[in-house]
Amino acid sequence: MKLNELTAHELHDLLVNKAISCRELTEAVFTRVEAVEEQVKAYLTLTRDVAMQQAAAVDEKLARGEAIGALEGIPVAIKDVLCTQGIRTTCASKILYNFIPPYDATVVQKMRAAGMVFIGKANMDEFAMGSSTENSAFFPTRNPWDLTTVPGGSSGGSAAAVAADECIVALGSDTGGSIRQPASFCGIVGLKPTYGRVSRYGLIAFASSLDQIGPMTKDVTDCALLMNIIAGHDPLDSTSLPQPVPDYTNSLVPDVKGLRIGVPKEYFAQGVEPAVAEAVRAAIDKLCELGATAEETSTPYAEYGLPTYYIIAPSEASSNLARYDGVQYGYRAADESDVITMLRKTRAEGFGHEVKHRIMIGTYALSSGYYDAYYLKASKVRTLIKQDFDRAFEKYDVLITPTSPTVAFKLGERTDDPLAMKLADVCTIPVNMAGLPGISIPCGFDKGLPIGLQIIGKALDEETLLRVAYTYEQATEWHKQKPRL
Repeated sequence: MKLNELTAHELHDLLVNKAISCRELTEAVFTRVEAVEEQVKAYLTLTRDVAMQQAAAVDEKLARGEAIGALEGIPVAIKDVLCTQGIRTTCASKILYNFIPPYDATVVQKMRAAGMVFIGKANMDEFAMGSSTENSAFFPTRNPWDLTTVPGGSSGGSAAAVAADECIVALGSDTGGSIRQPASFCGIVGLKPTYGRVSRYGLIAFASSLDQIGPMTKDVTDCALLMNIIAGHDPLDSTSLPQPVPDYTNSLVPDVKGLRIGVPKEYFAQGVEPAVAEAVRAAIDKLCELGATAEETSTPYAEYGLPTYYIIAPSEASSNLARYDGVQYGYRAADESDVITMLRKTRAEGFGHEVKHRIMIGTYALSSGYYDAYYLKASKVRTLIKQDFDRAFEKYDVLITPTSPTVAFKLGERTDDPLAMKLADVCTIPVNMAGLPGISIPCGFDKGLPIGLQIIGKALDEETLLRVAYTYEQATEWHKQKPRL
């Protein structure tokens, strides 16, 4: 197997034993990028010079006989929604096409300190608004399993890069499913941590009460290793939780004996493809064979997750995106006759259709006379959704659902059908509404495309999610399948 196809923990052993150098590993990844990137289009910016400098530093450390960290020297792709000092950060938007941040996001800073190797900035839906990575202002990304299909979104570039072996691990962000849904479509592992578990400082905001950064990896072990680096309290983020962070690798125990699984019936309702439901139920059966118990339950307010999300998220986006005006940084419209005209033209030309659409919805929902009818009511329904989960977790250790109701759909298939596009996130959105952790792992295939299993946990209980995911992974072979490009 080629170096770029291995997991981070396998590569760590090779580096420590000096069977390979970090330079060799980094070169192997860039060779793969050169071979397939024209087909996949996972990256917006490649950072070869930075990567080679980082690799050289790791090799020098190894040559001195010093110990290296678990992910030191491991190549990573970074979703282009995260600020990287001195490296272009576009959010896949024309309005930030030339923006070079003067500082690192906290998670980027942590990865630098851990000695990770930055391959580049991954493509995404503009400002993380979308479910297919077709909303990028630059180009759509393609799913490595079938280049005529989407990789999911908004972290589609990160998911595709991992699946295509164009990096070893990646970071994504998840506002309504943007880590888990592309992980499902691309057949990889994607974890959305508890809201506040990972610092959002330096994450370009979409919806501040929903956004969360998380790992996208080839297996559950790598997911735990990356969580060990990025999790933790950050005084620069007022929503960051001041809770101690466990060693997540201690959760990698293949044991679910006595685990209680709830299976919410609402997530298997109309719209879920039969093959997806069948694969998820087969995965639940496998966990029961391994010692867990499962029973059907109900989270009745789950069906309101989608409409609630599409009031709250656009409202927060309307507020957050007001800062993009062409005055201090980013795109500025030419030939402005006065400031007001310049602002109007800059935003009209700089934002794409989906971003404008959501800003308009949000601005309307927050406007005088409509705030109570829309935003306030949505906030109350959000509380009901959270209470649904609270009741379920009084009885169950985890909930299991499909990650997405379908496998990856064709490029262009849903661009003219906004509702069908938004329904791709119907199983993931309630988890963001409640601020809970959720993980997607591969559990089967339909029409040659991966199916994702979503495991939902209690707040700050990523350890149980990782244990359940690891137990299932070790008992199956789905995660070892690779696309043929």
